[in-house]
Amino acid sequence: MAGRLQRIGWQRTAVLSFLAAVLLLPVAIPAAAQKSYVGFDKNGYPGDDLLAALHQTFAYTGYWLNNPPGMTSNPWAGKRGMVRDAGLGFLILFNGRLDAQLKDQDAAALGREDGAAAIAAANQDGFSAGAVIFLDQEEGGSLLPEQAAYMGAWISAVSRANYKTGVYCSGIAVPSGAEKVSTAQDIAHRFPAAKLWVWNDQCPPAPGCVVSKTLDLAKSGTPQAVVWQYVRSPLEPETESACRATFAADQKCYAPGLPQSDRTHIDLDVSRSSDPSHGR
Repeated sequence: MAGRLQRIGWQRTAVLSFLAAVLLLPVAIPAAAQKSYVGFDKNGYPGDDLLAALHQTFAYTGYWLNNPPGMTSNPWAGKRGMVRDAGLGFLILFNGRLDAQLKDQDAAALGREDGAAAIAAANQDGFSAGAVIFLDQEEGGSLLPEQAAYMGAWISAVSRANYKTGVYCSGIAVPSGAEKVSTAQDIAHRFPAAKLWVWNDQCPPAPGCVVSKTLDLAKSGTPQAVVWQYVRSPLEPETESACRATFAADQKCYAPGLPQSDRTHIDLDVSRSSDPSHGR
C-alpha cells in the first residue's frame, strides 16, 4: 500500500508540474488579434476646447517640440498638460532639417545641436526620461551621407539624455539602383535601436480617411514600425479612386463628428499603444 501511495503521489506531482509548465508558456497572439489604437497628428494645434471631443475618437495625438514644417512658431509648446488631461496619449515629434539645410555643412554638429534643442524642449514640457522622441525625416529614399550623419548625431545626443529615439519617415519603397528601398528600411539597417513611425498612404494597403480600430499595423509594409501613418492630408494626386471617396470634397481628411475646419483637418495613425511615445 505504501508503495502504491508513493507512486500515486509521484504521478500527481508530475501532472501538476506539467500543468504549471504549460500555463507558464508564453502565448503568441496573432497580429490580427492585437488591439489597435487610432490617433491623429497635425501641424497646427486644434485648440484646448477641442481636445476632449477629439479624444472621443482618438487615443493619442502628435505633439511637436519645435516649429512644425512650414510654421514660424510652435503652437503646441506648453500644451502637454492640456493634452494629457484630455486623456490623449502622445507621439512626440522634433522637426528635423531638410537635406538642403545639411549639404556642405557640418551635419553631425547640426545633429548634436538639434538633439540638445529636442532635449531642452522635452524637459521644458515635462516629458520624463524614457519618453520616445521621433525625429521628423520628411524626405524619402535612402539617406544621403549628410542626412545619415545628422540623424546619427541627433539620435546619440537624445539617447544620452535618457530619452528613447525614433524616426518619422517614409515606408514606401522607391527605386535605389537595381533595388527598391524605403527610407524606413534604410534607417532600420543603420540605426536598429530607433523606433519607426512610418507613413504609407498608398491605397491599398491604406484604407483612406477612415477611422478603423481593426486596421492591422503589419500592413504598413514595415515590420519594425510601431506607428503607421496611413493618411496624409490633403491626399496625394496619385491616390487611388477607392480611397479618394473617403476624403472630403476639398480632398482633406477631417476628424469625424466635428465641424470641418483647419482645426479639425488631420492625418491619421494606427499603433498598438494608446501612448506610443510614453509621454503621459
